[in-house]
Amino acid sequence: MSRTGKAARSRLADRLADRGLRLHHMAVLAALVDFGPHVQRQLAARLAIDRSDMVKLIDDLGAAGLVERARDVTDRRRVTVTVSPAGRALLDRLQADATAVQDDILQPLNARERAKLTALLTRVHHHLQA
Repeated sequence: MSRTGKAARSRLADRLADRGLRLHHMAVLAALVDFGPHVQRQLAARLAIDRSDMVKLIDDLGAAGLVERARDVTDRRRVTVTVSPAGRALLDRLQADATAVQDDILQPLNARERAKLTALLTRVHHHLQA
């Protein structure tokens, strides 16, 4: 399982690198789309990314017009990050890349086997979350 996961991450990382991105860039965009605007330090905690690394990631995404930052009007020390329309559109393309990698990795399995694998891995994931 570990080698398969590493192969999948590596293939996705290669696709992201072709766009000048890393896996953490995609994770930030996905979190903002899934959970809405976040205070920058809360986003770092949610994704278990060091706060100084998060600043660099947000700088990269902001420079590309993929996220927007705004100072909190009640606490000027807080910065809220929001995904931009361009960021949402890019995330759709990145998710298509991730699906293509998944399809490639799971190519030896038929539809029934894929469904069973998904069900089993979902059970394991829920167990780990408990």
